[in-house]
Amino acid sequence: MDGATPVRGGGGGLTARVEVVLVRPKEDGNVGAVARLARNFGASRLVLVAPRARLGSEARRRAMGGLALLASARRAATLAEAVAEVDLVVGTTDLSLGRSNSYLRRSIGPERLGELVRASVGTVAIVLGPEDNGLSREELARCDLLVHIPARREFPTLNVSHAAAVVLYAVHRAQGPADPESTPAPEVTELNGREKELFLERLGALAAASGYPAHKRRGLILQFRRLFGRATPTEAELRMMLGLLGSLERAHTRGRTHERRQR
Repeated sequence: MDGATPVRGGGGGLTARVEVVLVRPKEDGNVGAVARLARNFGASRLVLVAPRARLGSEARRRAMGGLALLASARRAATLAEAVAEVDLVVGTTDLSLGRSNSYLRRSIGPERLGELVRASVGTVAIVLGPEDNGLSREELARCDLLVHIPARREFPTLNVSHAAAVVLYAVHRAQGPADPESTPAPEVTELNGREKELFLERLGALAAASGYPAHKRRGLILQFRRLFGRATPTEAELRMMLGLLGSLERAHTRGRTHERRQR
């Protein structure tokens, strides 16, 4: 992260720093419209992952007040590169797969996302997929949390700029004006993407070392990623869990050493 000050709006303002990530966008106008929406709702940056859109006059015309965000948009080759320094990665999905794949598509509504962001400090990326196919399974698996916008079953797919409008509005609206007469707000959660990724990496290594079935490891890591996405654990909580993993790793190593000596 570059340490920029969170962008604040007129009524309340964002606690977290929100970035909008467009993955392989196809339509020039959609990119411009999303840049405008990002400006409308206080997002701090636009990131384009392998864009297919030309970003010409149509994008500039649709961007309007978001021209500065469009002009300064960061480019990345992959989603992993785009969110490498992000604390909470929020993907959008309009699909619901079969029961065996439910963990991949498990999602929350935009309103719930707004509540989570309101009580958080850190960088949050709102990730939207391309107009034709949406986010791939691999990209969905990289997201900590998924948001689904309820729509009619016979036609559940929204245009990418419309989806961005709904999600960004929900996040912005949840901030609300600060009421000086209210009791103190709940403690703010400081998101820490690096600690979260370190935990998931070490959990995977421990699972492999302990003989956890190889074909189940990816699902295990994804389940923990989704759990953390919904729970937004604090840095102190993540460090405590890392400490537990460290103890388990040392115990496993001692057990293996003892076995070798007994042979």
